Amino acid sequence: MSRLPLIGVTACSKQVGLHAYHISGDKYVRAVATAAKGLPLIIPSLADVLDPANIFDGLDGILFTGSPSNIEPFHYDGPASAPGTAHDSARDQTTLPMLRAAIAAGVPVLGICRGFQEMNVAFGGSLHQKVHEVPGMMDHCEDDTQPLDIQYGPAHAVAISPNGVLASLGLPPTIQVNSIHSQGIDRLAPGFQVEATAPDGLIEGFSVPAGKAFALGVQWHPEWQVSSNPHYLAIFQAFGNACRKRVMQRDADAASTYA
Repeated sequence: MSRLPLIGVTACSKQVGLHAYHISGDKYVRAVATAAKGLPLIIPSLADVLDPANIFDGLDGILFTGSPSNIEPFHYDGPASAPGTAHDSARDQTTLPMLRAAIAAGVPVLGICRGFQEMNVAFGGSLHQKVHEVPGMMDHCEDDTQPLDIQYGPAHAVAISPNGVLASLGLPPTIQVNSIHSQGIDRLAPGFQVEATAPDGLIEGFSVPAGKAFALGVQWHPEWQVSSNPHYLAIFQAFGNACRKRVMQRDADAASTYA
């Protein structure tokens, strides 16, 4: 029986008291374990000491998670953020080059919320910092005064692009998704394929056709109660299957090397 795929999960850097921590949400690592059927391994935001090339040798996939922080706008030539905006420069310095290297190396990638935005920025796209202030756009933020089940409940529909990755997973033409973000895609990265759009036209899903392996990003949070939502589950299962394919490829390469 093949081993469990080792799936990296990105971490935010956070100060807790006097100490620095690298933190990833339970819902992400739990979704990797239960829905993707992999072994989650948290990747610290240590770009100054970790070379992505060394990390990839031990991983079968990477989940780029959501976060309370926003990407610093100089990474996409955007205007300065509003005062008080949460940033995580250590994470930016880690994930943006890691994404480019992972996709080039054929490591399966799934980006969620901030991870979705990181994918776009890493390959030359840009972001709206406050979607709700853009004329014609909806307010995509959650009501943080409500319980989590309501915050992460269905918020709006997205149209699934025909003949894309999401459609190939069996998703119907329209699904309901949660909406917990203030930033969103402005300019899509060159070469990316639109996979889903909100009613206001905001891009909420894309794939990377030139990638050597599974490479998908979604703006919503499919990790939330993933086992009870068939559309969310399909995304994680496809990601997990791609990671298992990499397991078999790596094991076969190792066997041939030592034959």
